[in-house]
Amino acid sequence: MKKLLLFSLLIFTVSTIQAQEIKWMSMNEALKAQKKEPKKIFVDAYTTWCGPCKMLDKNTFANKDVAEYINKHYYAVKFNAEGNEVVNYKDKVFENPNYDPNKKGRNAVHQFALAMGVNAYPTMVFFDEKAGFLSPVKGYLTPEKLEIFLKIFATDEYKKVKTDEEWKKYQEEFKGTFSS
Repeated sequence: MKKLLLFSLLIFTVSTIQAQEIKWMSMNEALKAQKKEPKKIFVDAYTTWCGPCKMLDKNTFANKDVAEYINKHYYAVKFNAEGNEVVNYKDKVFENPNYDPNKKGRNAVHQFALAMGVNAYPTMVFFDEKAGFLSPVKGYLTPEKLEIFLKIFATDEYKKVKTDEEWKKYQEEFKGTFSS
């Protein structure tokens, strides 16, 4: 009986941990999935050497509320902004022709990172259901700080916020529910 109880607890723990992980994919996979089932795309543009990027993974993306929300409302893309992945976006091929696989630390910036407006790491980028570019959000954000961006784009509320004053009001009235 004790072994059965421990086994059940282990299964529950493993399934709970798995349920909290973001289902990351490549940009090409997200674009393909989007054609079958329209859904917004959330891109985490990171680099291997970026400290705040690693903090984002550990503290924000590992958060249960963040992971559940992203998995439900977005195709989540993990994109190395200095990597060598080939991205096919809007009938154009984006590469990193100056990528050096032998280089440690900083590398050349990927063409797709530049096209998304990424000029700092980390940067999270939002796309609509038709792969249309919405906005980059730069820097490390806690789960509570990321929540407003995840929700304004997922719910299409961003379409109602057209001025700095409207954005300020939206932020003041926003009631977050994510816990840290």
